[in-house]
Amino acid sequence: MVTGVSKGYRKTLLIEGTGYRVSIQGKNLNLQLGYSHPKIVEPPAGITFEVEGTQTIHVSGIDRQQVGQVAANIRKIRAVEPYKGKGIRYEGEYVLRKESKAGA
Repeated sequence: MVTGVSKGYRKTLLIEGTGYRVSIQGKNLNLQLGYSHPKIVEPPAGITFEVEGTQTIHVSGIDRQQVGQVAANIRKIRAVEPYKGKGIRYEGEYVLRKESKAGA
C-alpha cells in the first residue's frame, strides 16, 4: 500500500502569542502574527489547509516532501522566539526557553 495516496500526510502547526491568530479565506490561509498587515499563504496544488479554532493549522496532502516544505515555509513566517515562546511551532516540538536578564 502506498501511504501518501491511501492515508495522506499531515503536519500540525501551533500558533502561540497574544493577538496571533489564523483563519481560512477561500483556500488561502490568513495569518495575523503581529505584523502591520496579515500574511496570506496560498496552497500549492495538492495541498490543503485546515484550521482548528484560531491557534492550530493542519497542512495535508499526498506528497510528504511538499507537505513538509509548505509547513516549514509557514513556520518561517514567525518562528518561535526563545524568551516568551511566541510564534509558530510544530506540534510536539520542544522550544528551548532562555532566561531574561536578572535586573529586568
